[in-house]
Amino acid sequence: MTSQVSSPAEQADGAVVGEQRRAAGAKDVRRLDRVIIRFAGDSGDGMQLTGDRFTSETASFGNDLSTLPNFPAEIRAPAGTLPGVSSFQLHFADHDILTPGDAPNVLVAMNPAALRANIGDLPRGAEIIVNTDEFTKRAMQKVGYDASPLEDGSLDGYNLHPVPLTTLTVEALKEFELSRKEAERSKNMFALGLLSWMYHRPTEGTEKFLKSKFAKKPDIAAANIAAFRAGWNFGETTEDFAVSYEVAPAAKAFPVGTYRNISGNLALAYGLVAAGRQADLPLFLGSYPITPASDILHELSRHKNFGVRTFQAEDEIAGIGAALGAAFGGALAITTTSGPGVALKSETIGLAVSLELPLVVVDIQRGGPSTGLPTKTEQADLLQAMYGRNGEAPVPVVAPRTPADCFDAALEAARIALTYRTPVFLLSDGYLANGSEPWRIPELDELPDLRVQFAQGPNHTLADGTEVFWPYKRDARTLARPWAIPGTPGLEHRIGGIEKQDGTGNISYDPANHDFMVRTRQAKVDGIEVPDVEVDDPSGADTLVLGWGSTYGPITAAVRRLRTAGVPIAQAHLRHLNPFPKNLGAVLKRYDKVVIPEMNLGQLATLVRAKYLVDAHSYNQVNGMPFKAEQLATALKEAIDG
Repeated sequence: MTSQVSSPAEQADGAVVGEQRRAAGAKDVRRLDRVIIRFAGDSGDGMQLTGDRFTSETASFGNDLSTLPNFPAEIRAPAGTLPGVSSFQLHFADHDILTPGDAPNVLVAMNPAALRANIGDLPRGAEIIVNTDEFTKRAMQKVGYDASPLEDGSLDGYNLHPVPLTTLTVEALKEFELSRKEAERSKNMFALGLLSWMYHRPTEGTEKFLKSKFAKKPDIAAANIAAFRAGWNFGETTEDFAVSYEVAPAAKAFPVGTYRNISGNLALAYGLVAAGRQADLPLFLGSYPITPASDILHELSRHKNFGVRTFQAEDEIAGIGAALGAAFGGALAITTTSGPGVALKSETIGLAVSLELPLVVVDIQRGGPSTGLPTKTEQADLLQAMYGRNGEAPVPVVAPRTPADCFDAALEAARIALTYRTPVFLLSDGYLANGSEPWRIPELDELPDLRVQFAQGPNHTLADGTEVFWPYKRDARTLARPWAIPGTPGLEHRIGGIEKQDGTGNISYDPANHDFMVRTRQAKVDGIEVPDVEVDDPSGADTLVLGWGSTYGPITAAVRRLRTAGVPIAQAHLRHLNPFPKNLGAVLKRYDKVVIPEMNLGQLATLVRAKYLVDAHSYNQVNGMPFKAEQLATALKEAIDG
């Protein structure tokens, strides 16, 4: 995702735009504290690009923001059909926000399918901008409209703005030597220009972006810029848009620092690069492309200058096999995938548990089972991450809570992997991966020191006084075994999946040794040092809502709504899911009720009930979309009253 950099000190400058417009006296300007906009159209209409550009300019202006891209799984679904609708929702505000919003205030519908697919989410009074050129009889019948919704009164409860976007775009580009089809492709830029005028978004960044994106096709770049400017000018001059809106920068929402807009996958990739630098190790990614994890492979492939090596393997098994080999060779090893890929990688993850080598397994969760919903979100891989291997093969599990938090979660996963010599699961999901928010770029001295010491020589003395190297002789605190780089003189040792003898690493079938090794590997994971879970409970509530991963935003927004209404409720959110924070049991026992919202059928709730014997109540959703704050607030209030 293209991003812009700004700081709170600079963000206030964005307000000058609104002052200049008021001074010009062109049209009425109304100040709002927040807006939710959804761009919707065919998957070929450029809605994701339009949303990305509006988001980038909003970030540079200084608003807090949260986004929800939503697109079909098909590479190109049939044009004009409901399954082919692609949308991008952006929530931006002059204060701290947590979600992409429950319902759009503004819908930009590029065709009848986009209108029909999204109209149910709009509250009465919302603004609807429709491209009237696409509302032909055939196009409307394709999605079930017997009569034009623009004329039959069904949209009377909304503020409807019929705009012939295609015609206006073609007219604006008539000086360019483009075919009509080529000119029509710029209608998304016309719409972007119009919305940029409506909400006083900066324009310089978008024009610079278009020049860069189409640098090899300057005529296309010029045409898109012309369409963008035409959309802005249309808003300025047409009588249909008598009011424009201001959403002031959210200067008080951010600590002092330099910020940029960032998506979860990009933040995660940057976190992995930072981990490699902080560990002073080469970073190796062995991966196979899979939605929605592929962006991490694409991004890391751009950073060879930071010691990053990426390998696009022929399949999931080869990807993790190469990564594990890189870990054996002394690299910080990563493999990225989604749920179906985790299933294929499970044997090699078990091998990594046995070999006790550092490996970060990034699972960007999506709807399942099987191929499932490749472009939709879910957090239903928790039990697979916990138990999806043969034998007793414990693996630590961490989960980020927001797109920006993916950076810190990547560093934490690397810390655990390197310190304790173990594979680690990093569970993000499609909502975090594709969504975006402002991220404060950390200072170098804020990053953890992840450097490790490789084995350099013998570490054990035999009874006869001979000094030897034992590959499974452990650190007393972490139970981590030494990391010996192949080729180091005197450190030769066996490697493989058959059970190891304690200390020597020799092949062992001894029952007592196997029991000891299994318990030792479990004890190593159980003993991982993780921070205590923090509880937000300002009023001494009786009910605790416990979450993990991407439910943080909706849960926190719902908790805020309840507290504003005078309802006491406590909140805690887990980053570490294996091992759990040591104080979690004590925290849970302080509350009469514990509610766990999850985008699965109750996987964390199952773990919590089993471990702590707490009657945790599940609230579950598996529709491929994130929770809505109002929906959660209602469910939590019912749990409190029940």
